[in-house]
Amino acid sequence: MSALPGSAEGAATTGLVDSPVQPAPADLPPLTEQTRLEAREIMARYPQPRSALLPMLHLVQSYQGYVSPEGVALCAEELGLTKAEVGAVATFYTMYKRRPTGRHIVSVCTNTLCAVLGGQRIMDALAADLGVHHDETAADGSVTLEHAECLAACDYAPVVTVDYEFYDQQDVESARALVAALRRGEKPLPTRGAPLTDFRGVSRQLAGFSQHADAGAARAAVDAPGEWGPTLAGVRLAAERGEAAPPMDGPEPQPADAGEPADTVAPSGDAGQTPEKEAADARVAAADNPAERAGAAQTHPDRGTEYGRRTPGGSRPTPDTPAGTEPGTSGQGPATREA
Repeated sequence: MSALPGSAEGAATTGLVDSPVQPAPADLPPLTEQTRLEAREIMARYPQPRSALLPMLHLVQSYQGYVSPEGVALCAEELGLTKAEVGAVATFYTMYKRRPTGRHIVSVCTNTLCAVLGGQRIMDALAADLGVHHDETAADGSVTLEHAECLAACDYAPVVTVDYEFYDQQDVESARALVAALRRGEKPLPTRGAPLTDFRGVSRQLAGFSQHADAGAARAAVDAPGEWGPTLAGVRLAAERGEAAPPMDGPEPQPADAGEPADTVAPSGDAGQTPEKEAADARVAAADNPAERAGAAQTHPDRGTEYGRRTPGGSRPTPDTPAGTEPGTSGQGPATREA
């Protein structure tokens, strides 16, 4: 990622409101005190506040439709980060938009299978209809078009998503009809998943807040019907034909490893040996190679030279060197001994 002066990436990275980029639309809503309160509510969900950055960026998008310089500044202030740190995250993930978007984000999969089945033709046709290229917004503000590397729905190819909701098995004409309906203000039902809202609404959902007006609408979205035919086609055909996978030939499955050699689970009663030391001895003895032996030695209570353990400097620990003070041990300097 490059953040060149005058680019949308540069504005997001620096967080400067005077960066020479595409100006914000006149109707861009400001980030209010309510936005800050919701940001702090997100922060309260995490043991470390900075872990809240990803949903907070979605929150900014839910208000303004993209990660604006103002949004970068808000996240930085609330989390105690620099604008550059926030911008580095905002410019890494493609779900964070760096310029104003339309009401809807239309993503066309152009990866291998979708491309072979017509995904690139769909992308080209929609770009021509809208008069835009990748990551650009139609002049009427209705749709932002982007190509997607993979939408993880190869069994439904070619696939288009609108605000991350799936419209499966598309072709040029069906995709053009879908986008035309969006531009008229309609919201065609997805093939599967929740009913369509808009990009700001789904950004609010990704921030961890409901995008729906009430609990009933939220339940209806969760319970929306879906078409699963292509995914289950193989199962259906196998049942119709009475087919099943043949049994796998091979050795009998071994019992799960309990983590200890069987003959050392119970103490032997040897004088001076605790169960922990007996188990550690057995792990070292059972090691098949030097790497395993070294790993087993690291956890042995004695950690002595008889287990092949060397200090990072190459010397072996002496009997009167307290554990944890060998040279190179984290937080310790060179070992010292009383004269």
